[in-house]
Amino acid sequence: MTNLQKKIATFIASGALLVNTALPVLAGTTIEISGNGTDSDNDATISFGQSTTVVQSNTADVYNQVDAEADTGDNSANDNTGGEVSVETGDADVDVKVSNTLNSNTAEVGCCASGDVDVLISGNGSDSDNTVDLEMGSETEVYQQNYADVTNKVEAEAETGENEAEDNTGGSVSITTGDAKVGVDLSTTANANSATVGGEGAGGSLSAWITGNGTESDNDINLGLGSLVLLVQENVADVFNKVEAEAETGENDADDNTGGDVDIETGDADVDVEVDNMVNFNWADLDCGCLLEDLWVKIGGNGSDSDNTIDAELGQETLAFQGNCAEGEGPWGLTENHGQECELENKIDAEAETGENEAEDNTGQPDGDPGITSGDAGTEVDIENSGNVNVLGDGSFELPELDFEFDFGANWFLLWGWLSGFSS
Repeated sequence: MTNLQKKIATFIASGALLVNTALPVLAGTTIEISGNGTDSDNDATISFGQSTTVVQSNTADVYNQVDAEADTGDNSANDNTGGEVSVETGDADVDVKVSNTLNSNTAEVGCCASGDVDVLISGNGSDSDNTVDLEMGSETEVYQQNYADVTNKVEAEAETGENEAEDNTGGSVSITTGDAKVGVDLSTTANANSATVGGEGAGGSLSAWITGNGTESDNDINLGLGSLVLLVQENVADVFNKVEAEAETGENDADDNTGGDVDIETGDADVDVEVDNMVNFNWADLDCGCLLEDLWVKIGGNGSDSDNTIDAELGQETLAFQGNCAEGEGPWGLTENHGQECELENKIDAEAETGENEAEDNTGQPDGDPGITSGDAGTEVDIENSGNVNVLGDGSFELPELDFEFDFGANWFLLWGWLSGFSS
């Protein structure tokens, strides 16, 4: 599994809430008014309704403050007479890792009933009044919200050196300091919403017949079929990273020594800072096909002067709002968090220093030369920010500076399998 896979897999697993709402399945519904006598008044009123509301909300306020210091050195070897003087310090290493993984919502919601419905008005006597009112409706609302306020403050220092070997008489003087290394790795992954509305449960068939009724009968079938899907996804992230990293080796003094050679050698100073922010992703696939696959409407074989009417209204409305760091008040269910400050801010102070050694006023062998050797100083800072992506329906997008296509149009669980290494 790649590092990105591990990140996102951990992210999905952390705080993820799966909602799988199965709407009622109409295995087979028959509504029939038949065989009624002359002048009869027959009514059938049926209503199938389904309302589903899913609200998922996460709020995270994370504050990390790390002060890390490794220090070796500050040794003194002064005013010695006879023999050699040697001061050697070891390495100083600081490694700080801060990882924040938070705020994930996942919802899989069905949106409409399925099955077959038969409506029949037949074989009723003359002058009869027959009415069927059928309403089948569904309303699905999904609200997903994430708010993350993350502050990371890291002060890391590794220091070796600041040794003294002064005013020594006789023999050689040697000061050797080790390496100083600082590594800081900050990772913040926050705010992802995934919603699938629809899929299995849509479809079915509806047949409506008015047939074989007597003369001057009044026959009506009124059908109302409708669905409403409202999806609101929003993310707000305010991430502040402040890193002060310093690696220092050196600042050694070898002064006023008499006799022998004087040698100062300092190690390397390395600073490596990595900051990776991945925030604010919305993905939604709305496939709520509540309209019937098959609709069969028939008026036939009714008597003279009969009044026969079939009214059918089939409607579907889908509303989707996706927002990342929107300013002001949002529509519908978007909360007041969208009016708050939303930004990524990185402040990095990185310093690697080696040197500042002194070898002064030394008296050695006639052919001897004082020597000072300083190691390398290297600073590397890597900052990556990615986010604010909205995908609705089948689609794909490429995350910044990555070599592969990240397809959010795929099934979320196939994505989970890929991230977990169980599917390709």
